[in-house]
Amino acid sequence: MASFSLALGTATKNRDGKIIEAFFPTPILNPSDELVSALAAIVDYKDGNQAIEVTAAQCADLAAAFTATGEQASAAFATKAAASSQPLVLVILASDEAPTSVAEGFLKLQLISHRLVKPHGLVLDGIFGLLHNIAWTNQGAIDLPELADRQIEARLNGETLTVDCVDKFPKMVDYIVPTGVRIADTSRVRLGAHVGEGTTVMHEGFINFNAGTTGVSMVEGRISAGVVVGNGSDIGGGASIMGTLSGGGKVVVSIGENSLLGANAGLGFPMGDRCTIESGLYVTAGSKVRLLDNNGQEAGFAKARDLAGKPDLLFRRNSMTGVIECLTNKAAVELNSELHKNN
Repeated sequence: MASFSLALGTATKNRDGKIIEAFFPTPILNPSDELVSALAAIVDYKDGNQAIEVTAAQCADLAAAFTATGEQASAAFATKAAASSQPLVLVILASDEAPTSVAEGFLKLQLISHRLVKPHGLVLDGIFGLLHNIAWTNQGAIDLPELADRQIEARLNGETLTVDCVDKFPKMVDYIVPTGVRIADTSRVRLGAHVGEGTTVMHEGFINFNAGTTGVSMVEGRISAGVVVGNGSDIGGGASIMGTLSGGGKVVVSIGENSLLGANAGLGFPMGDRCTIESGLYVTAGSKVRLLDNNGQEAGFAKARDLAGKPDLLFRRNSMTGVIECLTNKAAVELNSELHKNN
């Protein structure tokens, strides 16, 4: 039976010897039984999901196993790792289950950011409680209880320790820079984000973990955890989408293809293809919406959740009455090709 995933990477340990983060440059999805068996003969792997610390001396054998099974990128990394003094870890996931170690959690986040798995394609239950709250610095990841001592040590050496953020999730680009994207402020895209090819994330745009875009998008607003934005859809400046955290609500808030969430607008239900929410309008699942026919006449009322996934809709607020209205979106959203060029 084929395993779910595996990867060789480097790790950072705290002073207690516990792994607090791990970097996997060449993760493998659905590795062959032949590869898993070859690796198991080198390291102490029996079955199930395991994070196994390996030595640099074992890397030559690991590289040979990767080469023999056609995993050239992993073989190249294993060869380089043989000369490293950094802690090394091999994670083998026999199945997709809730992660039980920091290394497993970091592998799963990187599977998403490598675009090997889409958001909601992995079990991430319990990952918040699993990961450490870490100071992400110009000298790497530092466990928070150790930060003050490291800052003093740096100053005494005439150095400055710069803390970029304090979080459980680092910025994605310190691990992966996907092809064909532009990210104006890299601190606003967390590891575990899925950034589709052709996506531009502007300075105020934000993409959380287990969320993102599937293709060409202009992101100037917030894509919260669990949210997926379809190809050709744009998120206007200051716009916000309500998130779906792992283990949280059952409804996945999403945006279909070729849709537009206007500037400072908000979304709290799954929106279909070729839909628009006008600027400044926040539509939640329970919002009461007046339905208009093609002649602009009232055709009843509905809650926004009843319109979930339906295509070709325009949501607007009546400037006279303040009522939210929904009618056929007659003007298809056309992306500005110049704004969406990434090269």
